[in-house]
Amino acid sequence: MRTGRPMLPLTLTTEEQETLERWARRRTTAQATSLRARIVLASAAGKTNTAIAREVRVKKQTVGKWRARFLAQRLDGLLDEPRPGAPRTITDADVERVVTLTLESTPRDATHWSTRSMASHASLSQTAVCRIWRAFGLKPHRTETFKLSKDPLFVEKVRDIVGLYLDPPDKALVLCVDEKSQIQALDRTQPLLPMRPGQVERRTHDYVRHGTTSLFAALDVQTGKVIGTCQPRHRALEFRKFLDRIDAAVPAALDVHLILDNFGTHKAPVIHRWLARHPRYHLHFTPTGASWMNLVERWFAALTEKQIRRGAHRSTRELEAAITHYVDVTNEQPKPFVWTKTADEIFASIARFCHRISNSGH
Repeated sequence: MRTGRPMLPLTLTTEEQETLERWARRRTTAQATSLRARIVLASAAGKTNTAIAREVRVKKQTVGKWRARFLAQRLDGLLDEPRPGAPRTITDADVERVVTLTLESTPRDATHWSTRSMASHASLSQTAVCRIWRAFGLKPHRTETFKLSKDPLFVEKVRDIVGLYLDPPDKALVLCVDEKSQIQALDRTQPLLPMRPGQVERRTHDYVRHGTTSLFAALDVQTGKVIGTCQPRHRALEFRKFLDRIDAAVPAALDVHLILDNFGTHKAPVIHRWLARHPRYHLHFTPTGASWMNLVERWFAALTEKQIRRGAHRSTRELEAAITHYVDVTNEQPKPFVWTKTADEIFASIARFCHRISNSGH
């Protein structure tokens, strides 16, 4: 003889069946929601509360609770109820007003909004402004630089250089060549105070100049190795000497493709005569105002960050020794910079940027 309260029949519509199966199957679904969906699906299949409790490893009362909740509220009954707490005080209109003010206006006494000035203007707390800006990715205090190339051969040059990066020619070496000119040998006016627990390294804000040097560097695109030399001056004569050094370091059986910027040193008559005597060399110039396409610029940035910016050098000889040491160390375990964007992707990015500029009204 059957005892206990009779179970009400539980039937599902097609839409409810699909939704519950999706909740039970998806990995991103909260585990509590997934468990409730499995309980309801098993109940719809005709299983008893006892069998379902044993199958999903919960108490029989838990199965009965979610079965009854579903019968009363359907799918909404399986979701978590709103948590208790203070009512919302910042409306959608407040959020829209802060975002619009941030994007389309400036304060009377500044070029950009701060959290405190926006909070005062919008009659909100500074914390609320911070949350709104964070949610919409707004950072008025930050700025970046850009430059669009006006080179009439921009498209052709981009395709040429990107082609060398992504599909270098056989039996050839691709070198990114450039100069980092006027590197200053700087020494602080007083000794550095080294880092210690709870205290960062400290140095004086002023410095003493001890001359300058210029670094000529050629980055092998495939291996990441660098051929580098320092010269006291930055002229076509020094660049020709650097080409002689490259020629001595590269096997004679290989063609050499040099990626250069449009600096006058690279196009001087003495360089043209040198190239005429060395026909295996092929020059590829970056577009005007687009030296970012030259990968050696990225290597220069690493050199500045790791060796030059925080270094103290009492003479150009010390500075050149530090640069040479950095070149030797990086060549022991070279890591090439990998170019990933195709020419079409670069053009599409520039087109989106130009579209944003035209829409902004500038």
